[in-house]
Amino acid sequence: MTMGVFTLFFGRLAKLPSDGLPYPVFYFTALVPWAYFSSSLQSCTNVVVENQRVITKVYFPRLVLPLSAVLSGLVDFAIGFIVLVAVTVFYHVHPTVAALWLPALLFLTVLTALGVGLWMSALNALYRDVRYIMPFILQFWMFASPVAYPSSLVPERWRWLYGLNPMAGVIDGFRWALTGHGQPPGPVMIASSAAVAVVLMGGLFFFQRMEGTVADRV
Repeated sequence: MTMGVFTLFFGRLAKLPSDGLPYPVFYFTALVPWAYFSSSLQSCTNVVVENQRVITKVYFPRLVLPLSAVLSGLVDFAIGFIVLVAVTVFYHVHPTVAALWLPALLFLTVLTALGVGLWMSALNALYRDVRYIMPFILQFWMFASPVAYPSSLVPERWRWLYGLNPMAGVIDGFRWALTGHGQPPGPVMIASSAAVAVVLMGGLFFFQRMEGTVADRV
């Protein structure tokens, strides 16, 4: 449904460029990784609070909770990816050797969801209102990512700054790997990978510091 809405409003009516791809393919190649990231991040944000009874009764590494929330979303991603492949075949868009990048891009998506999720799950254990602002954060984040528009609209000199949004590199990479169109790994991907590394390391440090007191907080 989202693909249809984007195709109608951003494609047919707004006439935004689509890197030479059919609009349904252009949007769906972005929505599949975005849907995985969005759902995983929301699950990860709530996972500590939702398992508070287990946390207070049994000791285990708390890191298992956000990690399991992120990995469990891969099932839905796999289903969406199969549908995505069917859509590309329907529109006669065939993958190239660039498809070999897909595992690395999926791994980067998982690390992005985990890194941000570690921060949000720990913050949600401290401040329960965090989960209520997540839909607004994700809505803003989606429009700050090249989901509804190509990153080629961003001026070249600002690409590296735009790439500090980790999902910019992920979405660009998925489009390019699946279709051969769009932005190949470059400054945006390098900046995104660096941002993911910083967010993940910071998230691990913050979550582990909170791990000792999280049972008392929840």
